[in-house]
Amino acid sequence: MRFVELALFLAPLAAYALWRAAVTRGQPGPPPAVLGGTLAGLLVVGAGLAWFAVRERAAPGAHYVPATLRDGQVVPPREE
Repeated sequence: MRFVELALFLAPLAAYALWRAAVTRGQPGPPPAVLGGTLAGLLVVGAGLAWFAVRERAAPGAHYVPATLRDGQVVPPREE
């Protein structure tokens, strides 16, 4: 599993754990440093996803051909 997918999956759990730890110490929420770090991390992930989308997009007019099964062999997907 990719790190980004795992991080996105565990992010809500980590946010809840940080909030719960802050509440038990009597604070109204997580410290500003934690919020800033979380925001910075989300911005980095968003920028990475945007960069990946621009880098991996198909050429204009290209047609996607899904994976097929020919003679018992899987032919990988491709663009034409």
